[in-house]
Amino acid sequence: MLSYCSLEYLIAFLPAVMILYQILPKMARRILLLAASYAFFWYLSGPLVLWNVAAAVIVYVIGLRMAALIRHRDLELKAAERSQKKAIRAAYVRKLRLWMVLAAAGCFGILVTLKYSAFFTENLNTLLRLVHAGRQFRIPQFLVPIGISFYTLAAMSYVFDVQKEKIIADRNFLRVALFLSFFPLLMEGPIVRYEDTAKGLWAVPRIRLTGLQSGGWRILYGVIKKLVVADRVNAAVELLYTDFAKYDGGMVFLAALLFTCQEYMEFSGTMDIVIGTGECFGIVLPENFRQPFFSGTISEFWTRWHISLGAWLRDYIYYPLSLSAPLKALTKKSRKRLGNHYGPMVSSTIALFAVWLFNGLWHGAGWSFIFFGMYHFTLIVIGNVLNPPVTAFCEKHSLNRRMPLYRAFQIVRTFLLVAIGEMFFRALSLKYGLQMFVQIFRQASFQSFFDGKVFKLGMDPQDFVIVAVVIVFVFVISLLKERGCNVRGSLMEKNMAVRSLVTVLMIAFIILFGAYGTGYVPVDPIYANF
Repeated sequence: MLSYCSLEYLIAFLPAVMILYQILPKMARRILLLAASYAFFWYLSGPLVLWNVAAAVIVYVIGLRMAALIRHRDLELKAAERSQKKAIRAAYVRKLRLWMVLAAAGCFGILVTLKYSAFFTENLNTLLRLVHAGRQFRIPQFLVPIGISFYTLAAMSYVFDVQKEKIIADRNFLRVALFLSFFPLLMEGPIVRYEDTAKGLWAVPRIRLTGLQSGGWRILYGVIKKLVVADRVNAAVELLYTDFAKYDGGMVFLAALLFTCQEYMEFSGTMDIVIGTGECFGIVLPENFRQPFFSGTISEFWTRWHISLGAWLRDYIYYPLSLSAPLKALTKKSRKRLGNHYGPMVSSTIALFAVWLFNGLWHGAGWSFIFFGMYHFTLIVIGNVLNPPVTAFCEKHSLNRRMPLYRAFQIVRTFLLVAIGEMFFRALSLKYGLQMFVQIFRQASFQSFFDGKVFKLGMDPQDFVIVAVVIVFVFVISLLKERGCNVRGSLMEKNMAVRSLVTVLMIAFIILFGAYGTGYVPVDPIYANF
C-alpha cells in the first residue's frame, strides 16, 4: 500500500507534487491537487475512486438545490404578510429536511451497502436460523474504498451545514471535489469541515521555506512514531492477540498496553504526517489529537482523541437529538422529578447512546466494535452519575481534586480503562475479547516477564529499549505542549545550523531505528480501512 510512511510517498509522490505545485500558476495548482488526489486514490483503490466522486456529485447537487430553496423562501418571506411567515418557514424546513434525507440516503446508503451489508446479512441469517425460518440470504461481498467512512462524514457535514445555513452551497464542483478527496486526508482523516478547509485548499498559496521546514519536522516526527514504535511492536501485538490462550494474564494485559501504544503512535503519527503535509503546502488542517493520555476522565479523553470524529458526533448527532422536541419535553419532566443534575441526564443519556452506537459501528462492522462503543458509553454515564456524590465527598473531607496526586490517579485510571477498551477493539472477535479480559484476572501472573517469553514475541530487549526511548521522548514533547510550549515554534527561532541539525538527526534516527528493510512486512495503517 502507498501509505504516508512509505518511500514511494515520502521520496517520490509528495516531492513530485510539491515541485509541480510550486512551478505552476494558481489555477493549474488547483487542478494539480485534485488530479494528484484522484491519482493517489486510484493507486490505493483503483476504480473505487468513483464512489468518492459520487459522494461529491450527490452533495454538490443537493447543496445547490437547498440553496435554491433558501433563496425562494427568503423571497416569499419578503413578500408575505407577518401572519404567513411562520407557515412559510415551516414548509421550507420540511422541504430542506427532505433533501437532507435524500443526501443521507445517497451517501450513507453507499457506505452501509459497501461496508456493512455483509455484517447485517450474516446476523439476519443467524436470526433466521434461530427461529427456524428455513431461509438464508447470500452474503454480499463488496470492495470497500480506502477512507470511505472519513469522506462520507465530511460530505454529510457539508450538506448539514448548508441546510442549517452555516455555509452557502458552493457552485464550484471542483472545489467541493477537492474538499472531499485531498490526498493527505484520504486514508485516516481528520474529518474536515467545508468552512474550515475548502477555501484554504482552493487558495493554493506558494510553498514557503518556513512552512516547508516546520511541516517537514512534523512529518518526520510522525514517521518516527509510525516506523520506530507502531510497526516495531506489531509482531508482538499480532502474536499476542492471535495466540493469547498460550500466555498468562500478565502477557494478555501487556497485549492491551502494546496495542494502545501502537494505535496511538500509528494514528497520531499519521495525523502528524497529514497535518505536516498540509503545512508544507501552506494549508491549515485541523488537529485530531491533543495529548489524550493526560485526560482525567473518559469524557475528557474523547475531547482529546480523534477530535474531528468527536466534534462531528457532537454537532450532528448529540446536539440535534438533545434539542429535539421529544427529548426537550422529556428533560422538562425529568427535571421536576430528579432535579437539575439527574433530570437532564435522562435525555442526554439517550442522545449519548445514539452517539456511541454510531461511533462503534463507524469503526467497523462487527460486534466487537459495537461493544467498544457501548463500553465507553457506559463509562461516561457512570462518570456522570457518580460526579455529584464524589464531589460532595471531596468537599466534605476537604479533598482537593486538583492536587497533583489526585490528578495522577485520574490519569492512570483513565489510561487503564482506555487500554481495556482498546483490547476489545483489537480482539479478533467480541468472544475473544471477553476471553482475554477474563484471562487477565483468572490467570493473573507475571511469570512470562521473568522466564524469557516476553522476548519471544518478535521483539528482543533492544526493541523494547528503543520503543521505551521514543515513548519517553513523545511523553516529554506532549508534556511541553500540555504546558503551552510551542516546540516547533521555538526551534524555528533558532539559526539555520541548529534547524538543519535537528532535521538530520530526525532522518538519521528513522534510518537507524525504523522498522523496514529485508524481511520486514509493511504494516497497513490501522484506520485506513475506516
